[in-house]
Amino acid sequence: MTKASEYVKSIQEEIHAKDANQPEFLQAVDEFLTTVVPFLEKHPEYEDSNLLSLITEPERFIQFRVPWQDDKGNWQVNRGYRIQFNSALGPYKGGLRFHPSVNLSILKFLAFEQIFKNSLTGLPIGGGKGGSDFDPKGKSDAEIMRFCQSFMTELSKYIGPSLDVPAGDIGVGGREISYLYGTYKRLKQYDAGVLTGKPLDFWGSKIRTEATGYGAVYLVKHLLADLDENFEGKTAVISGSGNVAIYAIEKLQALGANAVTCSDSNGFIYDKEGIDLALLKDIKEVKRERLTAYAEQRPSAEYHEGSVWDFDVTAELAFPCATQNEINIDQAKRLVANGVRVVAEGANMPSTLEAAEFFIENNVYYCPGKAANAGGVAVSALEMSQNSQRLQWEAEEVDARLDGIMKNIYEACRDTAKEFDAENNFMLGANIAGFARVAKAMYAQGLV
Repeated sequence: MTKASEYVKSIQEEIHAKDANQPEFLQAVDEFLTTVVPFLEKHPEYEDSNLLSLITEPERFIQFRVPWQDDKGNWQVNRGYRIQFNSALGPYKGGLRFHPSVNLSILKFLAFEQIFKNSLTGLPIGGGKGGSDFDPKGKSDAEIMRFCQSFMTELSKYIGPSLDVPAGDIGVGGREISYLYGTYKRLKQYDAGVLTGKPLDFWGSKIRTEATGYGAVYLVKHLLADLDENFEGKTAVISGSGNVAIYAIEKLQALGANAVTCSDSNGFIYDKEGIDLALLKDIKEVKRERLTAYAEQRPSAEYHEGSVWDFDVTAELAFPCATQNEINIDQAKRLVANGVRVVAEGANMPSTLEAAEFFIENNVYYCPGKAANAGGVAVSALEMSQNSQRLQWEAEEVDARLDGIMKNIYEACRDTAKEFDAENNFMLGANIAGFARVAKAMYAQGLV
C-alpha cells in the first residue's frame, strides 16, 4: 500500500467514525476518495497539508426550524437546512430540496458532490446544498407560499449573490423559487442574482428548466462522437418523469434516439413506439397526474409497478434521472445483459458504488452524475452572469454555451482518465478533474 493509499484509508476511517449515521454521505466520500489516490501520489503537498480532512468537512452547516400555518389554521413545523460546503472557487452554489427524505446525510452527500460538479463546469462557483423535510405534495398553493415565506425568512440571513446562491431541486420548481424570491426581496430589497431557476419574467435564464436533461444528452453526444457514432437509431431507457427526464427525452428524440421508458415513484411506462413527449408533458407538467394516466391514453404503452431497472428491454443507452441509489448491483447486471453500453446519470448518485464499479469493470461508458448532470448548475451559473449584466440571453446562446460546457466536462473526464492510466474510467476522471481545481485553489489560498 502506497503512502497516499494509507492516507486515504486513514481519512475514510476517520470520517466513518465521525459520521457513522450518515450512509449517503459516507457513500459519496468513499466513491470519491478511492479514485483520487493516483492524483495524491503525484501531488504529495496535498497529503502533507492534510487537505482531504478539510475538503470533506463543510465550512458551515446551518439548521433552523420552519414554522408555517396550514389552510385549517393549524401550526406546523419542519426543519430547514443549508450546507455551505466549499467556497474555494466562488460563492456556494447548489439547490434546495423539499422532500420528506431530506436529512443531514442526504444534504451532505449532495453538497459534497456539488463541489466537484461545479468545479467541472469551469465556472466560478463553490459547492453547497439545502432544503427541508417539507413535502409539497398534497399542499395547496397558499400552504406552499406560507412555508416558503417562513423558510426564506431564516435562510435570507445566510445567502447573497456573492456569498451563497441557491437554486431549485426536487420539490422546488418555478413556483417555489418565486415565493422564496418574493420573500427575500421584501426582507433584503431587490437583487436578481440571489436565486437561480427564476421565471423569465424576473430575470431567470432561458432553457434553465431543460438544462440538466439536455446537458446529460450533450455529454453523451460528445462521447459518441469520439466513437464515430451518434444517437440515430439507438434505444434509450430513462427513469424519472420530472424536468430532468422529460428534457433528456426531448433532446434524445431531437437527436434521433428512441426513448422508450419513464417512471415515477409508483411505477414506470414502457412505450415500444417511443415516449409521446406532448402527452407526457401534459400529464406531468400541466395536470400533475400519475403515469397511469399516460398508459390509459396511449395504446402502445404498458404501465408496470416497481422499478424500470427491473424490466428487460434491449437498449444501448441508460439515463437514470430519478433519485439516489435507484440502480443496485443486480439491476446493473441486468442493464449490461440487455446491451446497455452507456450509462449517463441525470440524477445525483443514482447508482450504488457496487453498480458503478460493475459498469466500469464491464466496459460500460459510465458517466457519473457529477459530470453528466452538471448542465443544470452550469446554466444556473450562466443565469448569475446574466443577472450581473442586467441582461437576458436568447435561448440559442444559452443552449450553445451549455453544449460547450458539457463538451469541456466530457473531455476533462476523458483526458484525466487517460492521464492516470484508467482510460474510459470517467468516474476516476471526473473525480480527479473536479478535485484538482478545488485542491489547487484551497492550497493557494492557505487552505481556507
